Amino acid sequence: MQIRKTVVVDKPLIEVFDYLADFTTTTQWDPNTVVTTRVSGAGEVGTTYVNTSRFRGRETKLRYVVEDVETDLFVRLRGENATLRATDTIEFDRVDGLTRVTYTADFQLKGVWRLAAPLVRGALQELGDTAADGMKSALESL
Repeated sequence: MQIRKTVVVDKPLIEVFDYLADFTTTTQWDPNTVVTTRVSGAGEVGTTYVNTSRFRGRETKLRYVVEDVETDLFVRLRGENATLRATDTIEFDRVDGLTRVTYTADFQLKGVWRLAAPLVRGALQELGDTAADGMKSALESL
């Protein structure tokens, strides 16, 4: 399952990159995030975060690791727990003097939870919509 959302803001690209590359800011722009804590690192490959989110009334924790990052271009994180593997890629570029952010989240349910994929697809799309709205609002207030 994949969610892809794009937001465009009139802010400097480096400022937007610095803000979103620090995954702890999810608490400011993703209404479903309860807390994200940096466990190790400073944003480079190997930096580890623990994200607690609320999904369908339940809290779940994912351990995210920065897999790849190129300043001003993209950051890719992989999150995992016992039931889910997620790859989140945030891409940055300039379009007509504005900063465009494309956030792609790929989800793979594990084990018997794979059977629930059709049931959660709509809820994941809704999650993506609210996160995109929150991201745009947070970025505009930078």
